[in-house]
Parts: sequence; structure tokens; C-alpha cells
Amino acid sequence: MNYDAHESGAGHCFSKDMGCESMLLQIDFNSDEAIYMQLHNQVIYGIATNAFREGDALPSVRSLAEVLGVNMHTVNKAYTVLKQEGYVKIDRRRGVVIAVDLDHLKDRQEIKQELLLVLAKASCKGISRSEIHELIDEIYEDYGGQ
Repeated sequence: MNYDAHESGAGHCFSKDMGCESMLLQIDFNSDEAIYMQLHNQVIYGIATNAFREGDALPSVRSLAEVLGVNMHTVNKAYTVLKQEGYVKIDRRRGVVIAVDLDHLKDRQEIKQELLLVLAKASCKGISRSEIHELIDEIYEDYGGQ
């Protein structure tokens, strides 16, 4: 798989093809969000939108860090968290590979815990149940309506 890096506004992007329209990973150095979390979240978005598929190998820690202009420990931390959460596995020959662990009961409980805070925030901001359902439907459409 060929990867290329591009400068994009406040950061760098990392893509399979030359055009930034095919951008897979993008770092915003001006963001308040930690760089490892930006990488972590974008891999998850990539899996959800099929930009990354089961069995796809991600770039090595060293090459991704070099291309994006970040510390290797930052990339390693993102990959470690993705592995702990069951999105990737480490293969001795291929490196970091997309391999989603489908433990539905555990995943459901984890999502429920994350939703508790999101829904508490929505309640505090006066966002109704029907508005939340509309937002969920909108977001799921972006992921192929699964």
C-alpha cells in the first residue's frame, strides 16, 4: 500500500493516494485535542467509513511519525490504545493491522458508558430526545446506515 503525506492548513495529512480528497489521517497541530487522540479517533472513523478495512496494514510507527512530523511515542501511544480497545492487532510480519474485536456485550457496555456523559451534556443544553435521535440517524448515514 502506498502512502503519501501532505501539508494541510494547520497540520499534515496522511493518505493512500496523492490527493488530499483521499486523506485518511490528518493532524491539526493547533487543536486542543492530543495528537495521539487525533490519530486514534481518525483510525476509528476510517474503520467506520470503510476507508480502513479488516486486514489493512497501517504504516509502521516510525514511518507514520516521520511523515506526519510527530514523535514516534505519539504514534505508538495511539496504536497501543487502539489495540487495547480492540480495533487493531500487532502482527509480527505485517505490523499494526486493522482487526476489530467483535465482543458485542463488552462493546455495548463501553458505548453505554460513553453515551452517559454525552446525553448528560445534551440534557444540560436542552437538546431533546428526538433531536438526539435525529443526530444519531444523521451520523449513522455517514457510516453507511448500519
